[in-house]
Amino acid sequence: MSLATALTLTINGTRVSRPVEPRTHLIDFLRDEVGLTGSHIGCEHGVCGACTVRVNGEIVRGCLTLAVQCEGKSVDTIEGLSDTGELAQLQQAFHERNALQCGYCTPGMLVAALDLVKNEPDATRERIREHLSGNYCRCTGYHAIVDAIETVLEMRRKAVTP
Repeated sequence: MSLATALTLTINGTRVSRPVEPRTHLIDFLRDEVGLTGSHIGCEHGVCGACTVRVNGEIVRGCLTLAVQCEGKSVDTIEGLSDTGELAQLQQAFHERNALQCGYCTPGMLVAALDLVKNEPDATRERIREHLSGNYCRCTGYHAIVDAIETVLEMRRKAVTP
């Protein structure tokens, strides 16, 4: 017996309506039902940050958020943020600073980094590290990631300052 419930939300600017089991996590819904596999599943306990997405402008862990909690809300995934160009500076900086290796953490790391860049334009290296503390990377040691984000913050500050 299925207990599916109707779910309507906006994903990357597109209205989506699908039946969903009440226990389905947002990350599973995005990956399995919608086919957006850019955000990854890591620990499934909200610790690693691989599943980080944006819901109504706030970053959340897709493995801790039930899909039904997003009824009527707007969800932005790594695919949508990349397609709109919102991530272009960060993506370029990650590439130039060699801030990725295996790439598993990169989608969640970029979503978290974008949140910081947009909301804390004067963030220090210490604040960058603190903000990323919920996103694990086993390959890079974080130094290059912090360098990349710091580069984008500096570029944005210079663009604002006459």
